Amino acid sequence: MKNKSVIRSFVRTTVFVFAVFLLQASGFATQARPQAQTQGFALESVLSSPFPSSLTVPPKGDLVAWTFDHQGKRNIWVAKGPDFQAREITHFDQDDGLEITEVSFNYDGSVIVFVRNQEANRSGEYPNPTSDPQGSEQSVWAVKVEGGEPWRIGEGNGPVASPAENTVVYLLRGKIFVASLDGAPKLQMLFRARGNSGSPSFSPDGTKLAFSSSRTDHAFIGIYDMKRKSILWVSPSVDRDMYPVFSPDGKQAAFFRFPGASGAAAYSEGQSLAIMVADAATGQAREVWRLPNETGGFAQSYPANPLMWAAGGRLLFYSEHEGWMHMYSLNPADGKAVCLTPGEFEIEDSCLTPDLGTLIFNSNQGDVDRRHLWAVPVAGGTPKILTPGKGLEWSPAVPSSSGAVVYLCSTHQQPAAPAVIGLQGSGRRPIAPDLVPASFPLKDLVEPQPVIIKSLDGLEIHNQLFLPKGAKAGDKRPAVIFMHGGPIRQMMLGWQMRYYYHNAYGFNQYLASKGYVVLSVNFRAGIGYGRAFRMAAGRGAQGASEYQDIVAAGKYLQNRPEVDPNKIGLWGGSYGGYLTALGLARDSQLFAAGVDLHGVHDWSARMGGRAGGGTQENEAMRVAFDSSPVADLSFWSSPVLFIHGDDDRNVDFNQTTDLVQRLRKIGRVHLELLIFPDEVHDFLRHENWLKAYRAAADFFDRFLKK
Repeated sequence: MKNKSVIRSFVRTTVFVFAVFLLQASGFATQARPQAQTQGFALESVLSSPFPSSLTVPPKGDLVAWTFDHQGKRNIWVAKGPDFQAREITHFDQDDGLEITEVSFNYDGSVIVFVRNQEANRSGEYPNPTSDPQGSEQSVWAVKVEGGEPWRIGEGNGPVASPAENTVVYLLRGKIFVASLDGAPKLQMLFRARGNSGSPSFSPDGTKLAFSSSRTDHAFIGIYDMKRKSILWVSPSVDRDMYPVFSPDGKQAAFFRFPGASGAAAYSEGQSLAIMVADAATGQAREVWRLPNETGGFAQSYPANPLMWAAGGRLLFYSEHEGWMHMYSLNPADGKAVCLTPGEFEIEDSCLTPDLGTLIFNSNQGDVDRRHLWAVPVAGGTPKILTPGKGLEWSPAVPSSSGAVVYLCSTHQQPAAPAVIGLQGSGRRPIAPDLVPASFPLKDLVEPQPVIIKSLDGLEIHNQLFLPKGAKAGDKRPAVIFMHGGPIRQMMLGWQMRYYYHNAYGFNQYLASKGYVVLSVNFRAGIGYGRAFRMAAGRGAQGASEYQDIVAAGKYLQNRPEVDPNKIGLWGGSYGGYLTALGLARDSQLFAAGVDLHGVHDWSARMGGRAGGGTQENEAMRVAFDSSPVADLSFWSSPVLFIHGDDDRNVDFNQTTDLVQRLRKIGRVHLELLIFPDEVHDFLRHENWLKAYRAAADFFDRFLKK
């Protein structure tokens, strides 16, 4: 682990940089010229396209549904094969901050169930970004596919429709409720049990419901018999059993078993896990596979379908125990697992074909800064690419009778949108292409260039460079470095798959249109480049080792012929906000200004501020503080804009409150604030994204251009 003084010395270290994308020599002039004034396009235009998410298909029928967030107005759309003509079936018309998530169909595909709004915070408060005096809630809703007004079922989340009748179960404060989907919601608590119930999963015939009962340091799998109204506990232990799923014949249930512990996440570094298979009639379970090391199996959280039954009685599961996130196929009879996706790349979203014989997944195989769709037999074989090219593809789903794959996609120009392709990779076509507004600046966007920079310790860091159109050597343009959050995230060579970073990509394009050179940095601790990269030594609160990647990016820009080396800014949100503040605190001579959205500023406070414990704990707290922006305020002189919502559930608002008070006390740093009352971490209102980005662009114009 490198200490703080060593990291500071990196600023004086010679940095070796090379690019994997050859820049066109014709783009540079030999004589310095004054920078042309670039007006660019409107911010509202580049953020005007509807963002799709929650793509899903019914158990039967040739349908697909998804949500569109169109400038804050969120609604459900459907399309029916084989033509897949898009149709809106809800008509919420306000930028009210009420997200639509957890979209799914009922058993016959005639009703769609969904959730409005996010969960409550630690104080039991639901997000209310409009400050509605009536308050808000998170609730389960339904709407008929053929149209009509949606109806509210009840407060809660996590809906799972019965596969056999027109009912749905859902969660509310650790209890499972059941309601009718026949129009007039008749709801009741399904059963009473100790602990917090979650992860409900029906048997194929709908007569049984498996669930996880969390009890602080341990968790049980229960199977509720819908007819007998009784609970069968599955091989209870002192461990944490989670994520149950029934086999296709309903006779078995598989689940994960994690070590029991208080206070720790069920899946985390330094832990093992086992896959268990139980007899659904007796509750007797046996271990069929165990993680061969203590990697925890996963990067940060489980994918949407962490455990799936496939054809031939096989179990499919994700794991990164071999250094990369892959999908494995397990034969429970002999405990042998086969990697379906071998190689130095990672997979993310996946689904099975209706016959359960083929896995459709997306990965960055052979194209590390993009995502493409692939197919592979569940028993093993050579994966086949379905969507080659320079686009990005994710969230695949396969309707039961169409012989097609529906998915979401984007390019460096085209924002995220739904599309369809044949199961063999032919006939690719968009769904709802006419919904991109005419004002969207499709032809004005620049193509980001992949650039690899060697960091100060020699580690290769992938970046995307946005060069303004017409940029020339000697322009002396201002430049901005963008850093993603997480840190378990990755920016792409196109419009990103997550709403937060889709917006960030749009803002980077907007800055480029205004004449800024923009460099988006995939610093160490992110995903996409293997577990060793993600688990880099000394990262974050353990020493801020990723900061040297940001310094290397700054030095790279200083040596770009188009860039004014004295006009380099930083911006980012969450973890990117942390690195923004860290750069301004440690190296104001390198970084001239920064925009910090809801960043972490004191790791020791985030860890609980504990002191007075054992030597190891006190040393960890000291390193955490020294890895934070608050440790280096005496070096900070560059201006900063802080943007934060005070109902942030990811980064406590007091992280910004505390840093601002410290900077005010010093009195040397010009600081500005944009605070959103009642807004959360990932701003829920489109209006607030526009306000934040307008303020950021104006701030950079004042401090980097003038």
